[in-house]
Amino acid sequence: MIDIKWIRTNPDLVKANIKKREMNLDSLVDEILAIDVQRRELTGKVEGMKAEQNACTKKIPAMKKAGEDTTALMAEMKALSEKVKEAGAQLAQLEEKQQDLMLSLPNMPDEDVAAGGYELILPPHLLNYECGYVAGQFPKFSEEVYWIQNPTSADRKFMLPTAETVLVNLHRDEILSLDELPRKYIAYTPCYRREAGSYRAEERGMIRGHQFNKVEMVQYTTEEGSDAAFEELVNKAERLVQELGLHYRLSKLAAGDCSFSMARTYDIEVWIPSMGIYKEVSSASNARSYQARRGNIKYRDADKKLHFAHTLNASGLATSRVMPAIVEQFQNADGSVTVPEVLRKYMGGQEIIKP
Repeated sequence: MIDIKWIRTNPDLVKANIKKREMNLDSLVDEILAIDVQRRELTGKVEGMKAEQNACTKKIPAMKKAGEDTTALMAEMKALSEKVKEAGAQLAQLEEKQQDLMLSLPNMPDEDVAAGGYELILPPHLLNYECGYVAGQFPKFSEEVYWIQNPTSADRKFMLPTAETVLVNLHRDEILSLDELPRKYIAYTPCYRREAGSYRAEERGMIRGHQFNKVEMVQYTTEEGSDAAFEELVNKAERLVQELGLHYRLSKLAAGDCSFSMARTYDIEVWIPSMGIYKEVSSASNARSYQARRGNIKYRDADKKLHFAHTLNASGLATSRVMPAIVEQFQNADGSVTVPEVLRKYMGGQEIIKP
């Protein structure tokens, strides 16, 4: 647990360190500090009343020895004792509440520890059939990928449709220990899709193509940690469009719209003004244990029993759709485009792109 004195003197640093863990607990830190102020004020009052009690306790024998009436002082002492008891009970409640809240704070990462924690993977682009099987894409959708036939053998590989297909295979046929979970991976790759070609008029140019670039995040978790991991992935993907300042919507997909292997999916869709529609730029999904059962990926719980892991994934924005959204949503009347503030540091401070 973190020292309350350190939290009290370094509140902004505590909040910043927690954000390095991809968590936002600013309101929790503020609540802990507010309770700390109440607790310290009440502690001072209790100590003052106890000091007054001690003074009265010493005064009473002297008064009795001098033959003075102590009735009023005794009544005052009784009333003071009740106040001390009542304040003590309030103080105990505040201390208990503060303790409970502080137990919800994670440890502070060292200064040289980078934010995030996701492990970067550089996956191959040619995959074997088993990868598609574990991901749940095969056999049902085996004709929706690009296959590469080895001309000198019967060996055949397919080009990855998404980095998820590789990342959910990293621990195939493995038993993970409880302290290894969650495992978090990230990859940035081209994605090759046969089904991407469309004759619909609105899907043209960069909006839809057979190859596009995408960041993919994948987590392996316990069953108990699955829902929290999903919320983390959704929030992480959603924060990207928020920081870009894009107009978007978050859609919870109906069962019929979820991909074959997913139990739950949220899509993040940005507004494309020229098309008058929203287009998906990120998708967060929870496969529960479906992919892990296909890949025989298990973990040993505290009860020493084996359980199938849960796998989840989310895309960190499809760049081919984000670019048109930025150009159109930030376009000015003269045709120039205002660079989103968060991107300016990557463009030498440039604020406007002129036609």
